[in-house]
Amino acid sequence: MTPRTPGGQALARRAPRPPAWREQGQVTAFVVIIMAAFLAFAGLVYDGGNALAAKTAAIDEAQEAARAGAQQINLAAFRATGQVTLDPAAAAAAARAYVSAAGGGDTATVTVTGDTVTVQVSAVSTTEFLRLFGIPAIRVTGSATATAETGVVAPAAGAGP
Repeated sequence: MTPRTPGGQALARRAPRPPAWREQGQVTAFVVIIMAAFLAFAGLVYDGGNALAAKTAAIDEAQEAARAGAQQINLAAFRATGQVTLDPAAAAAAARAYVSAAGGGDTATVTVTGDTVTVQVSAVSTTEFLRLFGIPAIRVTGSATATAETGVVAPAAGAGP
C-alpha cells in the first residue's frame, strides 16, 4: 500500500541514500594514486633523461681515451719495420690518464690487444624523482675502441663521391 497525504495524494518514494560517511575519502584515494603515477612518470622522464646524458658523456669519454691510447705507437718498432705497433703499457697508461683527467666516469677498464685499444667507462647518475620509489641511482656504461694507424695514404674503398 502506498502512503498518502492527508488530502489523499500518493507520496513519492525516494530511494534510500547511503550514509554520508561511506563516501568520505574516495576522492582523496584517487588523488593519491594519480599523484604517485604522475611522480613515477616524471621520474622516468627527468631521471631517464639525466641517465641518457650520463651515458652519452661516458661514451664520449671512452672514445677520447681510446684515441689517446691508440696514439701511443712504439716508435722504435715503427722506424725499424715501418709497421704500426702499439706500446701496450704506454697505450693503457695514456687511456687511463685521459679518463682520470676528464673525471666524468667512476671506473674505467682499458684493454690493449695488438693495435687496438678498448676502453669501457662506468658512471653513476643519481636520481631525483625515482629516489622516492627506491631507485637512488642509475649506473651507465660507455665503451669505445680505437685502432692505431699511421695516416691516410689513399681513400678507403668506396669512400668519397
